[in-house]
Amino acid sequence: MIYTAGAFLVILGFSPKIAALTTVIPSAVLGVAMVAMFGMVLSAGIKMLSKVDLQSQENLLIIACACGLGLGVSVVPEMFQNLPSGLRILTENGIVAGGVTAIALNLIFNVFGKKAKEGNQLLQSKKEVAAS
Repeated sequence: MIYTAGAFLVILGFSPKIAALTTVIPSAVLGVAMVAMFGMVLSAGIKMLSKVDLQSQENLLIIACACGLGLGVSVVPEMFQNLPSGLRILTENGIVAGGVTAIALNLIFNVFGKKAKEGNQLLQSKKEVAAS
């Protein structure tokens, strides 16, 4: 059903008459639609975060850094102006900066960090067995 509606909207997008019709929608109506849309995005994000272990300090740090950097880039856009243009692409948009930060920190703490902890625990258990 969703794919059918999406295909229908794509087909309507190629019609100049429909495009002209959308330009007469009052900005107040578009504003309300935008509030509803971003509200849905926010609620989906909160739903995803509800599945995260918030007792873990690493996960709290990931959320804090991603939100802080994402908001910081939006509030102070010239923060990364001295970076090379290839890296500046990742820091010009707060959503991209926050997303890249969250992905990188999640890999560091929850993927590579867990492997290191498991390796240390294995080494510790081998030492305990050897000492017995």
